[in-house]
Amino acid sequence: MTASTVHEVDGDAAESLLIDLVETPSPSGEEAAAAERLLDFFAAHDREAFRDEVGNVRAPADDSVLLTSHVDTVPGEIPVRVEDDDSDGVLQDRDREDGDSRVLWGRGSVDATGPLASMAVAAIETGVSFVGVMQEETDSAGAHFLVDDREAPGAVINGEPSGWDGITLGYRGLIAGTYVATSESGHTSRPEPNAIEHAISWWSAVREAVSEVGGDEFDPVFEQVTAKPVQIDGGTSSDGLSVEATMDVQLRIPPSLDAGSLRELADGELELGTVNWGTPIPPVMESPRTPVGRALRGAIRRSDGDPRLLRKTGTSDMNVFAREWDCPMATYGPGDSDLDHAPDERLPLAAYHRAIAVLTDAAGDLAEAADAAGAEADAQ
Repeated sequence: MTASTVHEVDGDAAESLLIDLVETPSPSGEEAAAAERLLDFFAAHDREAFRDEVGNVRAPADDSVLLTSHVDTVPGEIPVRVEDDDSDGVLQDRDREDGDSRVLWGRGSVDATGPLASMAVAAIETGVSFVGVMQEETDSAGAHFLVDDREAPGAVINGEPSGWDGITLGYRGLIAGTYVATSESGHTSRPEPNAIEHAISWWSAVREAVSEVGGDEFDPVFEQVTAKPVQIDGGTSSDGLSVEATMDVQLRIPPSLDAGSLRELADGELELGTVNWGTPIPPVMESPRTPVGRALRGAIRRSDGDPRLLRKTGTSDMNVFAREWDCPMATYGPGDSDLDHAPDERLPLAAYHRAIAVLTDAAGDLAEAADAAGAEADAQ
């Protein structure tokens, strides 16, 4: 545990941090300016912070809790503005507070600058550890470095949009691969399939095969395997002697299955070509009864909310943390995840302030419980 100064962060400073970060473009690989804004925020509140070898913003402190979210966003320009109305119905009743109907528009306001800023504020107010990680939207380089570079904290709250009254307990896993095939060139009137046709046939067979091992069409998407091609390229080679095809694909893995079995299934459908598979990310499903789940539920109720327990069909850095760290964890943050990566991404500021209150309350409870457990162990 590292000693840390605890400060109160006023509402204006919290909003300035959020708005400044949203106004600072930070697509994956270009997070430096946003990282500097975070460092300035911690320095202004007498908190030591630094950037590590891959650029993560780290503010180590009371390691009974680690608050962590990602600094990067997907590309896309959305004019940043705060609108003081609800003409398009963006606000739900649970997002209103004391008549505050202001909405912040901008890329990253939901995914995941809102969660990131709320965690930075809560870390200052509670004295727990904080990390803003890099490149979650691409290869999770920051999270992978973090789990290799340090021991597990006592607990993790990962920052992604769940709604200020929502707690995300599960994510599907992911395995990505690149199919590559080459066939002899020939006149297009010939009946033999070329490499492009083999690629299409292989993927059609994979989709059919995975539909039989995951959940059926009546199950929630979370329980199913989702097979998705993300890029395809092909045509006659530059020397004119062959036809080439490449296809990038992804398989989303429910907790009932594992990457190895899906990879074997997909490879078994090959008639031509090979698949180069990347490192799989396993699925994760946490119990709502862990210390983190209980702390977040209690904090949401104390903020007059009704906790919602969520499972997400995508993948996040929580999958990386759960694979390497044996500690309780959950994902939490303000914002409607339906607006992730959307052209109308926006965050009610009342929901942002509620999330800060919930995180501060939950992290404080977890830190106090850890201190009490430590004192009891020392007394024995």
